[in-house]
Amino acid sequence: MPEIYVSTDIEADGPIPGPHSMLSFASAAFQADKNLVSTFAANLTTLPGATGEPKTMDWWQTQPKAWAACRANPREPAEVMPEYVRWVKGLPGRPVFVGYPAAFDFLFVYWYLIRFAGESPFSHSALDIKSYAMAVLGTDYRDSVKKNMPRDWFDKLPHTHVALDDAKGQGALFCNMLGARKRMMGG
Repeated sequence: MPEIYVSTDIEADGPIPGPHSMLSFASAAFQADKNLVSTFAANLTTLPGATGEPKTMDWWQTQPKAWAACRANPREPAEVMPEYVRWVKGLPGRPVFVGYPAAFDFLFVYWYLIRFAGESPFSHSALDIKSYAMAVLGTDYRDSVKKNMPRDWFDKLPHTHVALDDAKGQGALFCNMLGARKRMMGG
């Protein structure tokens, strides 16, 4: 079965889960050829006893549309995360979590999956887009930032800090990188 790339973006009110909450998350499942197979998105209620981290909440003040989007119709994580597991398991391929940065997004998704669904369909691994860019470009990690990536890697998709918009944009970016690497390798 081919891999399916589950580009995922989260929005949170702080840097780590537990003391802070994942407010919203979305995944866009892509085949390697950039065919968007399916999406999943949910806004979540905050964790009991968790609070917004002051710097993060200050940043949210500069993003009123994204804040309104991630607070609309929140649902309980105990309801959403098992639903998400079923969605991932129903995808037509072996799921690979893809994030930008994966270390942040996967931290929250994995924690919530284990806490509220008791399992992770991704096991405990995630693919980081910036790390992949480092390998494809042959650059140092710190130089593998979006401004240094080829413009043809980017589709004209919005980056709005609304999880589903960002998951789609990052997934398309990753698929474009896969295509560029394949062409470099003569495939």
